[in-house]
Amino acid sequence: MHIAVDPYDPTDEAALDEAYRIVAAAQAVDVPDVPVGDRAEFGRVAAHPPYGNVVLTALARRDGDAVGYLWIRLPQLDNTGNASVELVVDPAHRRQGVGRVLLGYARRVAAEHGRKRLIAETTDGLPGESASPAPGAAFAAAAGARPALPDVRRRLDTTRLDHTSLAALHDMARSRAAGYRTVAWVGAVAEEYVADIARLEGRLFADAPTGELVVEAEKVDAKRFREMERIRALRGRRRYHLGAVHEATGRMVAWTMIDMGPSATWYASQEITIVDPEHRGHRLGLLIKVENLRHALAHEPALRAIDTWNAAANDHMITINEQLGFRPVNAGASWQLTI
Repeated sequence: MHIAVDPYDPTDEAALDEAYRIVAAAQAVDVPDVPVGDRAEFGRVAAHPPYGNVVLTALARRDGDAVGYLWIRLPQLDNTGNASVELVVDPAHRRQGVGRVLLGYARRVAAEHGRKRLIAETTDGLPGESASPAPGAAFAAAAGARPALPDVRRRLDTTRLDHTSLAALHDMARSRAAGYRTVAWVGAVAEEYVADIARLEGRLFADAPTGELVVEAEKVDAKRFREMERIRALRGRRRYHLGAVHEATGRMVAWTMIDMGPSATWYASQEITIVDPEHRGHRLGLLIKVENLRHALAHEPALRAIDTWNAAANDHMITINEQLGFRPVNAGASWQLTI
């Protein structure tokens, strides 16, 4: 049976319906404890691609039926040698060549746009849980990709928070943070801090472990950050932030964010947490994470699960997360394939 790959436009509602069906079916099998979001949210993401990127999408069809989905992100402002890929095959049609056809298409498209590498993420079990790799990891390895950055997903069950321990952690961190005050907000950052937040955002690839991934630090200024905020708002995201301000200079030198989608009130992602290197050693990372956790819970009474992803080598952040009560759920990796 012939497998064809057809690109589609983000305004094509019928194609979006098919893509969403495939993604939802795959997620129900691969990561059933993470909400996929509803069809409206999927459409908003398609309509509002990440700022500074071109996004291309396609469906694999066998005898006219959609059996696979492909999403390719082409950065335009930095990391222009890379293409990020999400390749999803309907579980009912796996191990039938659909993935290979989609990957071949992705390689050709990326090469046509001058890209040298494909980067994709896979999910696997925790060490010792299974003798064989999960399908995504096995497929990536068979295609010749390398697991460039292993990571682990951890989850905080907020219904089982130890508030006494949390208060003790906060008091300890607060005692080490003399000369700093904290600021909480929802949504867009205040104008007085946007340059500082943009600078911290741009440090992410410079400071966090990147393993063997070929990536460069992003050049983020206030204008670019405002555009990133605008896209998130158009997608219906709810974002809870907390930063630490160095009182002597008035600059925000640490920042963390918890992010929620529009259709799942019980679930959130712990996103960036970063401290300016010149202000480390004052337990600011722990301080802002504890306070932002309380901040988010005060606004989201239905929130009961928060996931966070850390590079397996990021011992410092893993220690903080586990102090808060995050526990491992599954492993994963970012894979890199040279075109």
